[in-house]
Amino acid sequence: MSALSLAVRDSSTMLRRNLLHVRRYPSMTLNLLLTPVVLLLLFVYIFGDVMSAGIGDGGADRSDYLAYLVPGVLMLTIGGTTIGSAVSVAMDMTEGIIARFRTMSIHRGSVLIGHVVGSVLQCVLSVVLVGAVAVAIGFRSTDATAVEWILALGLLVLVSLALTWIAVGMGLSSPNAEAASNNAMPLMVLPLVSSAFVPVDAMPGWFQPIAEYQPFTPAIETLRGLLLGTEIGNSGWLAVTWCLGLSVLGYLWSKSLYNRDPR
Repeated sequence: MSALSLAVRDSSTMLRRNLLHVRRYPSMTLNLLLTPVVLLLLFVYIFGDVMSAGIGDGGADRSDYLAYLVPGVLMLTIGGTTIGSAVSVAMDMTEGIIARFRTMSIHRGSVLIGHVVGSVLQCVLSVVLVGAVAVAIGFRSTDATAVEWILALGLLVLVSLALTWIAVGMGLSSPNAEAASNNAMPLMVLPLVSSAFVPVDAMPGWFQPIAEYQPFTPAIETLRGLLLGTEIGNSGWLAVTWCLGLSVLGYLWSKSLYNRDPR
């Protein structure tokens, strides 16, 4: 068996293992998924009329704000889901299973690949479920073409991949699962201080650079443009650059930590 075939086989086995864990212990995934759903409903039905005044020319209503909000909530969903990946990796590293894997004749990188692919699949499923809730309460994207939908899905997968590698690194660097959960919290907090809920130019002047120069804002604006037909500008290139950079950084960081971990 070639090295590539061995890597694919072992990575598939580790992916199946991670997906079985998710099926047997769904509470964490459900808890992380509940947060974006609650925020979506809260901002639409409680704050929707007030928040809509901050978008467009001031003549927007609750349905307009729903359309504006959904792309940001989808990105928030990805950030929240990857926290579970950090916790899962930390649990593997502290419970002794990795030490056993190291003694077995398996591809060394298959453990991390299984976590990453499993997390990306969970992110996509979570986005679909939150998107279904958004559609149920009135979100529509009638102007998006088939190509734009494909590009939107590709962007969501790319963001999931980038954040997952960062989350894996956070899990590897954490002494336990609780610390991993805390260390990965910026992945959910950053979307809250982006353009997810209000436009950047509606924020206080001192805060605008924080919202503008971070990875979530260009990704949200790109997704918004693909689904709603708004102006994308250079957000698309910035989003892809952020995702590729974070993916490479997270991969190198995770690989370095995994290869030298003494546990």
